[in-house]
Amino acid sequence: MRIGMILDAPFPPDPRVENEAVSLIKAGHEVFLFCLKYTDEKVSEVINGIQIKRYYSNQLEYKLSALAYTVPIYTFLMCNKIHQFIKDTKIEAFHIHDIRIAQAVINANKKYNLPVVLDLHDNMPEVMKLYPHLQKFPGKYIISPKRWKQKEEEFIIKADKVISVSPEFIDTLIDRLPSEKDKFILVPNTIRKSFFEDYKVDVNITERYKNKFVILYLGDTNIRRGLQTAISSVATLQQKIPNLKLVIVGKNTTDTILKQQVEELKISKFVDFEGWQNVTLFQSYILASAICISPLHRNLQHDVAYANKIFQYMSLAKPLLVSDAIAQKRLVEKTNSGLVHKEKNIEDFTDKVLKLYSDETLRTQLGENGKHFVRNEFSWEQTSKKLLHLYNNLLN
Repeated sequence: MRIGMILDAPFPPDPRVENEAVSLIKAGHEVFLFCLKYTDEKVSEVINGIQIKRYYSNQLEYKLSALAYTVPIYTFLMCNKIHQFIKDTKIEAFHIHDIRIAQAVINANKKYNLPVVLDLHDNMPEVMKLYPHLQKFPGKYIISPKRWKQKEEEFIIKADKVISVSPEFIDTLIDRLPSEKDKFILVPNTIRKSFFEDYKVDVNITERYKNKFVILYLGDTNIRRGLQTAISSVATLQQKIPNLKLVIVGKNTTDTILKQQVEELKISKFVDFEGWQNVTLFQSYILASAICISPLHRNLQHDVAYANKIFQYMSLAKPLLVSDAIAQKRLVEKTNSGLVHKEKNIEDFTDKVLKLYSDETLRTQLGENGKHFVRNEFSWEQTSKKLLHLYNNLLN
């Protein structure tokens, strides 16, 4: 089948899009990826077998995307590009990544009536509520998460199949739309075997931390990811773990808040802000760590989604310390791969770190449990089978 994936962003990078596309190509399908370009990137190229088609966009269109379901200008502009994409590729099915561009696809598809697969990476209407620009004028008054939620339900009803990333997210969607329950398919964000089988160790990283008790965080460092809890905990932990290091690999525009917190607590020598690093270095940071964390704040998005970092940590046999956001709490307890702390609770976070610090045998056992789970049950090669089955049977 000639599958047209629709992504209203530049590509690469997008690990989920790439994982899905590569798996479908290996299964014998052709994948054409519609994406946007803001610079002088190639209009067309092939990456890992994915036939990339880039369509020029600009900052005005990007800003209008936030208003996609307030005024239809963005949808109109994208619809024209999608019409051209269909002519360029002669695709036989649409695979839409998230809902921002979904209306444009639905409109363009009226002429062709191709099967539509909707891939919900996030609980977008709930994520939007957390955006700073929706907390103040004018965004607060012109962008409606409630309207986006209504559109999400509309797109689910119109789609032939709906993919989502966690059982918890699917449960919430079925509660909202019980009549559509047979459409939902679980394809979680897991990691490819190559992550834990084909990598090189950067000795500069492992040597730098070899005598440290490293608490590691990988990924987006937005305030809602909970790093303020970990930083506050360091003020107490450094008195009991003399070789402590909190290592933060990632970035966000809110990093100034985190760095100011570190300065105010006078714990700079115990916290390393590494910034965003190439993904090829992730394994080295994980191997250099003693505990890996995901201290997410609880909200309707975090409660139903897994952070990909969890599986990266687990695959290399590291014990986890995660907040009680529902999806990750259930996963860690089910696999016995780590400990759970109450979200935003500094004392509980501290107690759990000290428990792991004082019990190396426990750390090893939890790490091995996670490693076994990912490598034998929950790698991408295992969890993508439902995606392949979907497309093998879509035209039927």
